[in-house]
Amino acid sequence: MSFSMPPMPIPQRVLELEARFGTPGLRVGSAADAFVFSKTLESANAATGATSGSGVSAQSAGTINPGFVGSVIDADGTLADDVPYGDLFRAAGAAHGIQPSVLAAVAKTESAFDPNAVSHAGAQGLMQFMPGTAADMGVDPLDPASAIDGAARYLSQNLRRFGSLELALAAYNAGPGAVQQHGGIPPFAETQAYVPKVLAAAGLSSSTSPISTSALPSQGTSQ
Repeated sequence: MSFSMPPMPIPQRVLELEARFGTPGLRVGSAADAFVFSKTLESANAATGATSGSGVSAQSAGTINPGFVGSVIDADGTLADDVPYGDLFRAAGAAHGIQPSVLAAVAKTESAFDPNAVSHAGAQGLMQFMPGTAADMGVDPLDPASAIDGAARYLSQNLRRFGSLELALAAYNAGPGAVQQHGGIPPFAETQAYVPKVLAAAGLSSSTSPISTSALPSQGTSQ
């Protein structure tokens, strides 16, 4: 059974999030933190059925995306030739050690391959970067080549940090601080659904369970 929550002021929403999920162990004052908070807010909204602050705008989803409805992979598991921006996914994947099909699956899940998508929380473009995070990483979120390369770099960083594609994808959705804090895939409804959805779109299955906090690398330097 689903229900909707009435809009509430941001400070009250922050307190509600902290009550539900705890206070994330994040660095303060960085562009990455804004990305993590927005993703956490969107995850909480998805879990409670709230519509404010989550999802791709109706205009983006309905009138701008290329309309690609096929699989991102061929029968052999490689990136399908007709996937939008296929050459960019292949180039970025080769540059940063990420399967092109995984990058395409992220784009399909995040924006339905819409380079002009804007979420209610302000995430932009094909790969749904928050403006602050994009600026911090030197990414133009509305330029597909820049956005795809940035997403590949971000996934590669988190793959090295957490040692698992599942956790790298969870970090892309909920933020690396949330993955570190919860010792695995965070218990957010959106993130719990996001990881297998991306893996399935890429023709992969979950091969490992979320690892314990003690097995996670120390936070050290942040991306």
